[in-house]
Amino acid sequence: MKSRSLLSLLVPAVLLTVWQIVGSQPGMQAMLPTPWRVVVAWNDWMFGQSTGMGLNPYLGTWWANVEYSGTRVIAGFTLSMVIAIPLGLLIGWSRRLSVLIDPMIQMFRPIPITAWLPFSIAAFGITNMGSISLIFLGGFFAIVVNATQGARDVDKNLVRAARMMGASPWVLLKRVVLPAALPNIFTGMRIGLGIAWTAVVAAEMVAVKSGLGYVLWDAYYVGRMDIVFADMASIGLMGFLSDRLIIWIERRVLKWRLLQNH
Repeated sequence: MKSRSLLSLLVPAVLLTVWQIVGSQPGMQAMLPTPWRVVVAWNDWMFGQSTGMGLNPYLGTWWANVEYSGTRVIAGFTLSMVIAIPLGLLIGWSRRLSVLIDPMIQMFRPIPITAWLPFSIAAFGITNMGSISLIFLGGFFAIVVNATQGARDVDKNLVRAARMMGASPWVLLKRVVLPAALPNIFTGMRIGLGIAWTAVVAAEMVAVKSGLGYVLWDAYYVGRMDIVFADMASIGLMGFLSDRLIIWIERRVLKWRLLQNH
């Protein structure tokens, strides 16, 4: 067990060492700050005393920007779940809806989030709603596709048994299809949440003037690459923590699956 833990730390340690060596070379410091410079900048960004728009406008603003981005992700991702899960179940369960709606979803799904930026700004302006709309799109397609596939993969024997017991279509969808599709739905939620964090960064670079995405672009513009790397690490950390939260919820909702695997 200890050997595995040590092995898992080996690759990060090697990467950090190489990063430190390369970042310390003459001519590289402006482009690639060393890990220690990033840690110092991140600490100042989190705990420094804000002085307004002085020489270092980022001091002490980390928590507020995480809150801005997190609030937008929660709003957009929640909206995508509320719409995508029932829609995906209905598409996967109904051939008529599948014929009507699924081709349109497959047509819009490959369009990258950045391609929606001009429409978002034109429709909502430089507002939170513009960012939330992009986050919604980022989460929606991953969830609806996985929910659809989950509904299509339901064991037909379970469906026949429920119908023989007199289950109505609504009861069948609620008691049989939804529970059977939950593993796929949670997979879609994890993928969609990762895309949502990508979307919020892209949106905040253009559509709003706050959040981790805005700080990332602003720091790059003024040459603060230490803040850029600290921002990237912050986005990765937020994405990791939110993914762990989804996994934690999944394990409690799908206890029957764990018992089945054992």
